[in-house]
Amino acid sequence: METQLVDGRWYTTAELAVLLGVDSSSLRRWRTASPPYGPAFVRVSARVVKYAAEDIEMWLRAKRTDPAKLAA
Repeated sequence: METQLVDGRWYTTAELAVLLGVDSSSLRRWRTASPPYGPAFVRVSARVVKYAAEDIEMWLRAKRTDPAKLAA
């Protein structure tokens, strides 16, 4: 599925950190890791990074563990 780049909800690093319950520095570290970790992001400028709600949702679903499926 292709991410919608306009007209969708976008989050700043600080907003996403609150949403995920992690520190903003964790998101910055994830982006600069090799290979990068975390949800897809768009670097709008040298200091501005945005995360699309759809990308966050896809990343969280990929990280999801369903104990019922593991027990089967």
